Amino acid sequence: MHVIAVLNQKGGAGKTTIATHLARALQLGGAGVLLVDSDPQGSARDWAAVRDEQPVTVVGIDRPTIERDLRNIARQDFVVIDGAPQAADLAISAIKAASFVLIPVQPSPYDIWATAALVDLVKQRIEVTDGKLRAAFVVSRVIKGTKIGAEITEALTGYRLPILAARVTQRVSYPGTAALGTTVLDTEPDGEAAREIRALADEIKQLLT
Repeated sequence: MHVIAVLNQKGGAGKTTIATHLARALQLGGAGVLLVDSDPQGSARDWAAVRDEQPVTVVGIDRPTIERDLRNIARQDFVVIDGAPQAADLAISAIKAASFVLIPVQPSPYDIWATAALVDLVKQRIEVTDGKLRAAFVVSRVIKGTKIGAEITEALTGYRLPILAARVTQRVSYPGTAALGTTVLDTEPDGEAAREIRALADEIKQLLT
């Protein structure tokens, strides 16, 4: 069972959008998937509740017992954890439970600086697990037409964690589908947004094999 924790302690990084879409992409790829909402605000649970026939199973574990609680669930191919912002105890719990930590970062200096504490926690866990924990950045909420590629890559390189080639663009389709409890993979399966989500899921799966 692969546990993917989508974490960034700064709000607005696109964690819930990425977590819900990643879970659905993995599911559509034929995997058994559970989405864990560890945010006390319950955004992923709210997303799931909007749709009566919600294909993605979502459970809430918004206390720092994620690693222990996941041992008591039916095994899935993937568990995706939607991380809580500004909650170090929940982040530590999610990191301990994870086999892969995905860190969404907006292309902004403030967001890059704000990841420092989380990166330190992740690196400590990588050391404790002798490298069994994997981690990577994904550039999120990219505004099309802006020249941020080289700049953000250079800025994130200093943290010495991989930066995924896949990127998630700022699109009105993401909040639009969230309001319906669905994803761009369902509403526009052949669109650019769906392609970038599938690219993200595929890249993570390759890193986990």
